[in-house]
Amino acid sequence: MSKYVHLFNEGNSGMKEILGGKGANLAEMTRIGLPVPYGFTISTEACTAYYDAGKMITAEVKAQVLEALDELEEKTGKKLGNLENPLLVSVRSGAVFSMPGMMDTVLNLGMNDETVEGMAKLTNNPRFAYDSYRRFIQMFSNVVLDIDVFFFERLLEETRKAKGYHSDPQMMAEDWMEVIEEYKKIVTKHTRKPFPQDPKEQLFLSINAVFDSWNNQRAIVYRRLNKIPSHLGTAVNIQSMVFGNMGNDSGTGVAFTRDPSTGESILYGEYLINAQGEDVVAGIRTPQPIQTLKDEMPAVYRQFVDTCNRLEQHYEDMQDIEFTVERGELFILQTRTGKRTAQAAIRIATELVKEGIIDKKTALLRVDPEQLDQLLHRRIDENHERNQLAKGLPASPGAATGKVVFDADEAELLANEGQKVILVRPETTPDDIHGIISAQAVVTSRGGMTSHAAVVARGMGKACICGCEAMKIDLHERKFQVGEVIVKHGDIITIDGGTGEIMLGEIPMIEPELSAEFQLLLSWADEERKIGVRANADNPEDSAKALEFGAGGIGLCRTEHMFMDAARVPIVQKMILAETFDERNAALDELLPMQQGDFEGILEVMQGLPVTIRLLDPPLHEFLPDKEELLVEITKLQILNPESKELKEKEALLKKVRQLDEFNPMLGHRGCRLGMIHPEIYEMQARAIFYAVANLADKGIEAKPEIMIPLVGHVNELKEMRELVNAAALSIKEETGKQFEYTVGTMIEIPRAALTADQIAEEADFFSFGTNDLTQTTFGYSRDDAEGKFLQTYIEQKVLPENPFAVLDREGVGKLVEIGVELGRKTKPGLKTGICGEHGGEKSSIEFCYQAGLDYVSCSPYRVPLARLAAAQATIRFGKNNHKEAVTAK
Repeated sequence: MSKYVHLFNEGNSGMKEILGGKGANLAEMTRIGLPVPYGFTISTEACTAYYDAGKMITAEVKAQVLEALDELEEKTGKKLGNLENPLLVSVRSGAVFSMPGMMDTVLNLGMNDETVEGMAKLTNNPRFAYDSYRRFIQMFSNVVLDIDVFFFERLLEETRKAKGYHSDPQMMAEDWMEVIEEYKKIVTKHTRKPFPQDPKEQLFLSINAVFDSWNNQRAIVYRRLNKIPSHLGTAVNIQSMVFGNMGNDSGTGVAFTRDPSTGESILYGEYLINAQGEDVVAGIRTPQPIQTLKDEMPAVYRQFVDTCNRLEQHYEDMQDIEFTVERGELFILQTRTGKRTAQAAIRIATELVKEGIIDKKTALLRVDPEQLDQLLHRRIDENHERNQLAKGLPASPGAATGKVVFDADEAELLANEGQKVILVRPETTPDDIHGIISAQAVVTSRGGMTSHAAVVARGMGKACICGCEAMKIDLHERKFQVGEVIVKHGDIITIDGGTGEIMLGEIPMIEPELSAEFQLLLSWADEERKIGVRANADNPEDSAKALEFGAGGIGLCRTEHMFMDAARVPIVQKMILAETFDERNAALDELLPMQQGDFEGILEVMQGLPVTIRLLDPPLHEFLPDKEELLVEITKLQILNPESKELKEKEALLKKVRQLDEFNPMLGHRGCRLGMIHPEIYEMQARAIFYAVANLADKGIEAKPEIMIPLVGHVNELKEMRELVNAAALSIKEETGKQFEYTVGTMIEIPRAALTADQIAEEADFFSFGTNDLTQTTFGYSRDDAEGKFLQTYIEQKVLPENPFAVLDREGVGKLVEIGVELGRKTKPGLKTGICGEHGGEKSSIEFCYQAGLDYVSCSPYRVPLARLAAAQATIRFGKNNHKEAVTAK
């Protein structure tokens, strides 16, 4: 027979999967001799059995609960429903992973019209007894009978007002008796049944309610947000009640062993005299700081401080503790690992090492890499209320406030005047780059997490929200609408790029602080990790930021972003629109020194560290005006100025746009296919790189360019492009008389490239896996369309466990990466491999990269610290020997 119910003295902290976090900790505290009220835990397995039986408590579970109840009654000397010495219990949830406030609790269970009289006589405190009974009716009716708490609170407020009271402690026993009678009438009115008087019926109804609360809406949302599996279920803890509302020698409170906001090693919390636990969180009475308990109850305070120290030493981490004092006696009701800010997490982890409580490896595992984003971007002050207007995709973290503008030119103009603006567009194009640079943040109503706006903003460390479809943007009227709310040009909004929230008005911000503890933790991470971390950067400023954050090189320099500068777009367009080879070459000759300057700046900043430069990747139409906008402009000119030169130019431009137009440009004429058809473009870029290297050599600066050919699907493409690059290098060496080193590799982003990696490796010095496109081509998803149309539904319905563009799909895309690495190294054992898609800055994906034997990951400069920590955690969790043989490139 399965054991579904465990007394507290039968468990320990290692039984979280069965007892839930709360039950395991209650058992552990009982085991080490702390003053925990007696009780038992109904396991998570019983919850599973409950749902398997069609939301019914099975006979087996029921029998074990009654058996444990007998044991509890024997230990306490009290009995459920007994008139002279009644046992009262709390019924609380307890998930495997902490979900504070998400599920339901019932206190004072066992009270009825008779036991309340027994409690009044037993305690010689009628006021306490009737107060406890009214609390039970209110809580049970809300949690179990599903009656809105509003009806009870309204009646209580009216009663207090009628009697001239300001707070609950002023109510006398007779007052509570009146309230109880009215509460029971509310129950009868809403359920058409009297309030249940049988304590055992109350108990099993409450257990049902707690099991049901595992699937309430807030619990589901919390699990999704924190990636907690939905199959785990919740345990239920039945615990004998202790009372903080028995007079001025009683009280209740919550405390952290360290400050959860700053991490400072001080006792942090609050309590209320003559109150029960819900009073502390309900906000009806103002709690007192925990330190003042020292004056109210000195002996209890000393015992509590000792208990806190003991718990922190025992669990080796900051604890969140609930306690009750009953007639001067301290009871510990719960302890759990305390939630904390990123700043606090780092300080606590490093200080626990200094105090000798944990070692460095444990400290590194204590900080969630995703939390580090809070420290590297401005963030909204959490003490300020948020009034959300709309929500889109959280494309780039950070927060910003500014005036709404709808035009990139105006964004630049206003920013130059010192005004803070937020650029709002349906979507951005390369033409908008100057506006993105000038704006505090970017918001688009279309596009996904790899849209132009998202990629550019992330590279700059700017906050960005994409795909906010609730926003209806009217560029002509310069306004957007969400529901009934209209936001006009110049109105102020605040955005949180980490959550995707858009709010009206200005909200206070907190500036990023990189503490000494933060730097110390990352230095420990660097000592531990066995996989390199590089950054994706397209200009010297981003490269310098990457170095500042500890990058070991540039893993992806996107050369197309260099063409997006407003001054260059006309030259790029001239190159694209050229009718002859000579015309195109003339435009390329104009671009070459610009590209050379770009490369020189980045290579100089990186001072000999490797820089992977990807030759032009996107289709050429991305540098031309939007076809629909051109049609509108042409139609206007045909009506207003049919003989104008401008009309003829725009008609010629439209003709070229139509020629370049593709049904599916992501799979069309882009990447190395551009280089194959227009080799002069790639030749110009290669020459610019080598001129930059030669110039730096004159300054005594070593440069290590790694030239990456994008979108290779067949070895012959790479072979031809490699020959082109080698020819350019030879030409520049002869022209300048300089000798320099470089490597040529490819981005593996098409399944065929991974599957034929052994052939491709013959022509490659390195592989860089472009997992954004590899995910698109493996799944057959267009990311922007998928994220906007169906991907979220897939995740909610558990068709997919995660968004594969955010967290690397190990079973499909990951398998292709592993095949690519294995086949590539079969041909070239020392082949350097890395990843430069967005997954390079995501902790689970970094863990996979470590296990797959990659040499490095590359991510946005602002995610480099996250990647350094995640790489160290992967090394610690899976051991240095589990990293497949590779040539490590820090």
